[in-house]
Amino acid sequence: MRPVSTALVLAALAASAVAAAAQPSAGVRPITGAGSTFAAPLYREWAAAAKPAIHLDLDYQAVGSGAGQRRILARAVDFGATDAPMSPARLASGDLLQFPTALGALVIVVNLPGVAPGALRLSGAVLADIFAGTIGRWDDPRIAALNPGLALPGLPVAPVHRDDGAGATYLFTAYLSAVSARWKSDIGANTSVAWPAGAGARGNDGVAAAVRGTPGAIGYVGSPYAARAHLATVRLRNHDGRYVPPDTTTYAAAAAGADWAHAVDYAVDLIDQPGPRAWPIVAATFVELPRDRRDRARASAVVAFFDWAIKNGDDIAERLDYIPLPAAVKARVRRDWAADIR
Repeated sequence: MRPVSTALVLAALAASAVAAAAQPSAGVRPITGAGSTFAAPLYREWAAAAKPAIHLDLDYQAVGSGAGQRRILARAVDFGATDAPMSPARLASGDLLQFPTALGALVIVVNLPGVAPGALRLSGAVLADIFAGTIGRWDDPRIAALNPGLALPGLPVAPVHRDDGAGATYLFTAYLSAVSARWKSDIGANTSVAWPAGAGARGNDGVAAAVRGTPGAIGYVGSPYAARAHLATVRLRNHDGRYVPPDTTTYAAAAAGADWAHAVDYAVDLIDQPGPRAWPIVAATFVELPRDRRDRARASAVVAFFDWAIKNGDDIAERLDYIPLPAAVKARVRRDWAADIR
């Protein structure tokens, strides 16, 4: 028997999903996903563009990466979405396939009256001390030393962090652990941590709103949320000692260092990548899909949706400040889908 090509398998999947959607009794076929708030703007824009093309309607719930993982493990949704990749053991026990959909950046946002957007510079070590509560005022000498000539306000520092299980928190605390030995030993990296200081907010939108409404506040959000909320961002000192702004060129410079070939289940490490232009907090965002195909038609529809997205959605991703997957990674993902349909 001749082997069936990846392209033919995926074409059959897409055709079956669209055919099901075209049935008069079914109308546009629904699929459900839940998880990452960071990826939510991208998935919603992809869904709006894909709906008239492939007759699939995505209901995506931005409930945080931790909740997304729990819901797909419980098979409460058709796919889970997370910015903190699942471990190989958890993927195996849940009988899940994990794949990336795009790359994105976490940015630091502030509300500092009198300080121009993008003017503030911070190092990773000072940022860790701010969120650890050991730096309590914006005119602290450690911040002033990084910003010669900048008039810093005499305001209390008001850190804002996520209070839900969040992939953004995993990414942020992984970065702080990489640049601060004290943070790594005392607090560590996880989707939820015991924050030593500050106030919590739910989701990227919640953090953005809290920062916008609190003079002296500082928080971390996915790059699309900073732009949408018109928040001032911070220049961070990168691995090479350069203070770089958060923008598409610095995100792409960091993404260029991704070692996809050796990344188990695509869990590539892009934290604090070397390079003079590299932004230090970049990561992939992921989807988990059941391998067991309890509802083959829904699983096929999910694959058809993301197949459409990685073939047609790069312009949307770039407009929203995400970084599209490299062509070789897209090809590998599509091979994985074909191999796991049974």
